[in-house]
Amino acid sequence: MGTINFARVLIGGLVAGLILNIGEWLLNGMVLAKDMKDFFQKCGLPEPGTNFLVIAVTITFVLGIVLVLGYAAMRPRFGAGPKTAIITALFAWFGIYLYQNLIGFGLGIVPPKALVIALAWGLVEYILAALVGGALYKEA
Repeated sequence: MGTINFARVLIGGLVAGLILNIGEWLLNGMVLAKDMKDFFQKCGLPEPGTNFLVIAVTITFVLGIVLVLGYAAMRPRFGAGPKTAIITALFAWFGIYLYQNLIGFGLGIVPPKALVIALAWGLVEYILAALVGGALYKEA
């Protein structure tokens, strides 16, 4: 059991974060764009501006780093490779996507169609990000 290679966590995490950011842009800016616009209008909210985008993009890169750090931490127990990356992705997806979208659905904020699309999209997005980020990670 080696120590965590934080330089490789950063590299893999930034690439994973890029994948997550692209995925979120496609999901929210393209696939669910009309639903998002309708939601903001319905709630009387302005559409997200530059401050939101800076925060969202930054925290999504941080999420990519945390995802690869989780992979690095799980590697000694589950072994290196895709299986561990997928387990890591499932932990993150459950804690972020499933949790927040089901809470939003329960509150009536997330409509059923958007819920199904977001959950499926997020699952694929997180698995892809963890697979690529994990493949870039190497022990110290």
